[in-house]
Amino acid sequence: MLRSRIAVTGSTGLIGAALVRSLRADGHEVVRLVRRPARSGDEVEWDPKRSRVDVAGLVGCDAVVHLAGAGVGDHRWTEAYKREIRDSRVLGTAAIAEAVASLDTPPKVLLSGSAIGFYGDTGDRAVDESAPPGDGFLPSVCVEWEEATAAAEEAGVRTVHARTGLVVAREGGAWGRLFPLFRAGLGGRLGNGRQYWSFIALHDHIAALRHILDTPELSGAVNLTGPDPVTNGEVTAAMGRVLRRPTVFTAPAPALRIALGDFAEDVLGSQRVLPGRLLDAGFSFAFPGIDAAIRAALR
Repeated sequence: MLRSRIAVTGSTGLIGAALVRSLRADGHEVVRLVRRPARSGDEVEWDPKRSRVDVAGLVGCDAVVHLAGAGVGDHRWTEAYKREIRDSRVLGTAAIAEAVASLDTPPKVLLSGSAIGFYGDTGDRAVDESAPPGDGFLPSVCVEWEEATAAAEEAGVRTVHARTGLVVAREGGAWGRLFPLFRAGLGGRLGNGRQYWSFIALHDHIAALRHILDTPELSGAVNLTGPDPVTNGEVTAAMGRVLRRPTVFTAPAPALRIALGDFAEDVLGSQRVLPGRLLDAGFSFAFPGIDAAIRAALR
């Protein structure tokens, strides 16, 4: 994109903060949507739970990137927290989509977050964007999450659902919790270790978001995963190799169920997800392999 004005929600999260840095480094004007009164010219107030957005702050934006949502693994999955996971995504996305649609001159693209949780447990079966949704809580959330962009799509805005996999990063997300354990020599496989983890290096994830913004032909679902998913056992071995630590510990499935509740089924589930549309659109991964992605996170 030429120098553009881009609005971003979730700008304090792992992916949002990295995206804002990347965009600003290339000279783009970034406005951040915040859940409090704006304190500077680069902030726009919004309240996703009440479906309120200061629409004036979106005027002149060429793109809106919507990444906000409650962390899936941040708390035990009580019924109340499951409602928080759903509402933070569905209500927030609907608010952004309706704000975008209300503009006299809407942005060219709404890039809205989603997740490979859409596919549910795929076992050993590799899936791409043509696969239907799976069964269970996360697939149902992802379906509603993506449907919540309807207002923007009906207004003619190019809308992309970025179905994100496990982001390999030191600063946060699932891997942010793994690194301290493995560095202490306490890392190991989860359950039997045969479940597939569809990972992507943070560097590649940000580059893929930028590629989507720059590719007018891309709309609808796009998987943001690396080209070579690996099993949890292979991840465990790679973490041991790169960090030069033993990986003798195992977290048995029953213990995970006690500790994590319903979320344990997703930790133990297998998702072998391929980035079909991203590759077809000419995207090239800088860190396609698991060892390379881990090393990139440590740099």
